Amino acid sequence: MAVSFNDDFKPNSSTQWKQKIQVDLKGADYNKTLLTNTLEGITIKPFYHLDTFKKLNIPTPKNDFKICQSIQINSEIEANKLDTNAIIKGSNSIKFVAEQTFDIEKLFKNLLNKNCEFHFQFNFLNQDFLLELTTFLKNETFYLNLDPIGKLANTGNWFKNFKVDFEIVATLSSKIKKQDIIGVNVNLYQNSRANLVQQISYALAHANEYLNKFGGEIANQIQFNIAIGNNYFFEISKIRAIRYLYNLITTTYNQNTTAQVFAQPSYRNKTIYDYNVNMLRTTSECMSGILGGANTIPNISYDAVFHKSNAFGDRIARNQLLILKEESYFKNAQNIATNSYYIEEITNQLVEKSLSIFKD
Repeated sequence: MAVSFNDDFKPNSSTQWKQKIQVDLKGADYNKTLLTNTLEGITIKPFYHLDTFKKLNIPTPKNDFKICQSIQINSEIEANKLDTNAIIKGSNSIKFVAEQTFDIEKLFKNLLNKNCEFHFQFNFLNQDFLLELTTFLKNETFYLNLDPIGKLANTGNWFKNFKVDFEIVATLSSKIKKQDIIGVNVNLYQNSRANLVQQISYALAHANEYLNKFGGEIANQIQFNIAIGNNYFFEISKIRAIRYLYNLITTTYNQNTTAQVFAQPSYRNKTIYDYNVNMLRTTSECMSGILGGANTIPNISYDAVFHKSNAFGDRIARNQLLILKEESYFKNAQNIATNSYYIEEITNQLVEKSLSIFKD
């Protein structure tokens, strides 16, 4: 006998589900027992239902996420070796951290045309050097991540001064149209203990300052650098909210832009006392980044908070991402959160609360 699910299993409204739960609680208070209030002013409910479902049209990446390796440039030759090894071992994205100008040809020896993108974090601002670097990498995909506002927020100082810093960014933006020039450092806010609503609203205000200064044409040249915390589903929703709101804001500049997101695990919850636990934390945080729709994920090693970068820690961090991508089928999972009642409702609330702060 065929079973008709529509006849035998009637749909129940959210009110009916709540009434059933209250019966099962046997007198316990529903609100006190099952509702949880977060720092963001969001109430987590015991269940989510189609009755309250509101889908957001969130732009998502067209391609799967990139596995990134971060490398500090202390020696161009040594950094080149680390870069070469990372690409051979599975990375398809490299982030270089530089405190001063470096020998470009030495650093990139035998690294071009490897189908690898390059990200930079410059703790200086030198126009001539940056023009030379971008000319050298003209056939590569790269992200300069210039962020004078982030520098000011972090240190209280500009690289040089307001006028000169923005003139350098404007010069590079005018000469390089198809690459991301600006980076919005959202890591700063997360690692400074901002809650999720604050992180999103500050990130949008941060990016909007560049849009105000340079016009909507620069919207496609901005990348968001995000730190991922340990609140698994909320972090997925955070990235989705940033994507939605950035697209919304850029439409006011007559643009239709999909945010570029570079997301790495946070340093806030890493421990030196039981450091192997850090691997569990970074794994779940990387998963949040992937499911939220990050374009690039640079994992941090389990010993990053108390050791200098080392081959073993870097290998473990890279392998975590490789396992997620190739063995856990996260390669094609970036849109999997779409239509999840819980994630969509949390995203909606983050959007509304963040937009309210942004407008203020």
